[in-house]
This record gives sequence, C-alpha cells and structure tokens, in this order.
Amino acid sequence: MSTSPFMTPSHRRRRREVASRRRRRRRAVFTVAIVLALTAAVVVMAFAGPGAAHESTAAAHRRSNAHAATATLPAARTPTAALEHATRSPIGLPLGTPALALKGIGNPAEDPVHPPFHEQPHAGILFNLDTGQVLWQHNAYTRLRIASLTKMMTALLTVTSAPADTPVLITREAVDMPGSKVGVLPLGKHVKLETLLYGLLLPSGNDAAVALAQHVAGTVDKFVTRMNDEAAKLGLGCTHYSSPSGYYDQYNFSCAADLALLAHDDLEQPRIASVVHTYSAVLPFPIKGGKLYLYNNNPLLIYGYPGVTGMKTGETEAAGRCLVATAERHGVRLGVVLLHSPDPGTQASYLLDRGFESVYHQAPVPAPAMPPGA
Repeated sequence: MSTSPFMTPSHRRRRREVASRRRRRRRAVFTVAIVLALTAAVVVMAFAGPGAAHESTAAAHRRSNAHAATATLPAARTPTAALEHATRSPIGLPLGTPALALKGIGNPAEDPVHPPFHEQPHAGILFNLDTGQVLWQHNAYTRLRIASLTKMMTALLTVTSAPADTPVLITREAVDMPGSKVGVLPLGKHVKLETLLYGLLLPSGNDAAVALAQHVAGTVDKFVTRMNDEAAKLGLGCTHYSSPSGYYDQYNFSCAADLALLAHDDLEQPRIASVVHTYSAVLPFPIKGGKLYLYNNNPLLIYGYPGVTGMKTGETEAAGRCLVATAERHGVRLGVVLLHSPDPGTQASYLLDRGFESVYHQAPVPAPAMPPGA
C-alpha cells in the first residue's frame, strides 16, 4: 500500500487497519468456500459408489441401508491368487462344495486352447459342462462386474422356489425399474411365473427380476440375502449380489470360474434349460391382445450358432459386454464365459469351435458368419 506525504500518522494507521480488516474478510470468505466445496465432494462420493448406475436418492438410500454390512467388501478387482483357494464368500459365509469341479483351473499354460485374440476380454473361461475340464482360461478368478448375468442366480432361486403356473403380482417397484425391461407388465395384476421367467432370461427384464424377487422372498432385500446365501452354498467364492437384476453394479460382482459353475447348475434345471434355449416366445398375457412377444438377445441364438443351448447376456457401462454361452454337439457340452469382452459373440463362437474341433476332434460345422461386434 502506497503512502501519501500529506497523510498524518493517524490517517496512515486507520488505512492500515482498514486494509487489514479487508484481508481478514477475504481469507474468511475463501476458507468458507473451501469448506463448502469439500463438504459437497464428500456428499457426492457418499452417494455415488464406483461403477454405480444413475439412480434416485431414495433408491440409493434404501440400498445403502439394506447393504450396510457390505461397506467393507473387497474391491471388485482382487488378485487371482487371493481367491483360488477361498473357503468363505465375500461376506464371510462358509463355502459349500460345487456340483462341478473345474479341472485344470489355475494352470492356463496347460490349456489346450489358446485363442489369438487381438483384444482379450477382461476375464473368461471355456470348459466342459459335464466333466469340468477347463480348455481355456484368462483371469478366471478375478472379480468383475457382471451386469445381467446376475439373473442366472435369480432364475435358479425362482425355479427352485415356486411352480411354473404360480400367479405373481406386478408391483409399482417392478414396473418402475429402469434399464432393459419386458416393458408391458400390468401394474396391480397377476402374471404367470413362467412368463416372467421368460421375460427375465430372454429380453433380460429388470422389471421381471424385481417381480420374481418380491414374489419368492417378500421383498427385494430379502431375496438378495437369499442370493448370497445360495452363492455360498454352491461354492461360489468370488460372488456377491446386491440386486436381483444386476442393473446396479455397486457390490454386484463375480468371476469367470464362479459363473461357469453357476451355468452348470442352471442347466441342471429343466425349466431354465428350456427357456435359455429359446430364441422367441409368444405367451398368454393379461394385456390388450392377450399375448406377449419376447425375443432372446443372445447373439449365438440370434445368428444361429450350431448347437447353441443358451444362456445369458449382460451389459452395463461398468461391466462392459458379458456373455455366458453354452452349446452341445455329438454329446459334448461346452460352456464359455466372457466378462467385459470387446466382441462377445465372435469370441464365444471362436472358443466353442476350437473346443469342439481341436480338443474333441469333431468335424467343423458350417455356420452363418457372426457380424463383428455381435
């Protein structure tokens, strides 16, 4: 601050005091702004978990309360070595013995199939559905988001809990689910359970997932608890669920090895095996016209891969494109799991072909070309 030769000492003193007060006010305002910015950042971080889809504050709050016990779960990606010999689930439940033992898992150098993919999926596995022999593996025990592959467990709990002709009430929560949907579920009416099972597995209806979960367990949160209990009983040491649909990625993850085991368990259920093998279905439905038309979004079914038997697709921004595909030729049943794949239809077709032809010495079967990116 400059001084004037015409100012008295008292004038100069008052100017210094005024300037000092201004500096203190500016510092105070700046400090308050910083505190407010930090507070806002903390609030945003508290409500936006990694990879979570956009959702309402009320829905986020409900899930936060329901899954408070999962706040200390490991990150979605965990080193492979930490999971190969897991004895407990991600929330500490003891693991049961899987119905299918994966042979050769953890030894990728000994795999008979080595695909020359320009861009690998983040994780995957090719295996025999009957013997458990692993033919190819890549990060098989790495925990990743799984999107609508979650519905494989929802389907398993549904068919083991209720008969096909059970009437299921369609609630507001089911109708309002975002993402992929059956889309015409009649609010307040009842729909046959098997119709909703088709809606769950063909177009991957999030609305069907909620309706089935509420019917089987009473509430979505209770159903999710049953999903995690069942995963532990089946020996799925990588797996944790936070919803029946997989639409929300937070705390919803698995690994390729676990999904291979779950695919085997699903196909052991004739009702699931029949649904996932279906390309299109016309079902009785309580709407105008009386019929529901559904189509499967599995690229192997869409493009006619020879011998395809199922099973499920999934996709969110965090999970990328995911696929569990199964096929049978001449009595040999193979399954492939791809997580976050750049081209799941093409990569699954290639892997299955190599399994049937190179490992089991079957003659090549002419097949329609799989479009890039299918």
